[in-house]
Amino acid sequence: MLHLLLLRYTGSEEAAGPYVAAHVEFLERHHRAGVFLASGQTVPASVGGAIVACGVDREEVERIAAEDPFVVAGVATYAITTIDVGRAHPVLAEMLGARAVGSAASAG
Repeated sequence: MLHLLLLRYTGSEEAAGPYVAAHVEFLERHHRAGVFLASGQTVPASVGGAIVACGVDREEVERIAAEDPFVVAGVATYAITTIDVGRAHPVLAEMLGARAVGSAASAG
């Protein structure tokens, strides 16, 4: 399963400021564990951020999101969309257990 986590500030971006260092450690911990594949701020940054996660089920990714220091402090919330990947770029296909698209391996 692949999960898209969209983080939205509940107030201003400035209100999240005191929790940024703890939030960054949260991100780095889950990147090191191999659960977070990519993360970053939205454009514009004042909206929040986004994370792409895999390797865990929906229940686990919800638990992880609830532990984000931004969420614990009440300055942000997550909307989570879970995707059962059917087709993926060859670079991602094996990791996601999906059929590769866009390569000779996908012909036929």
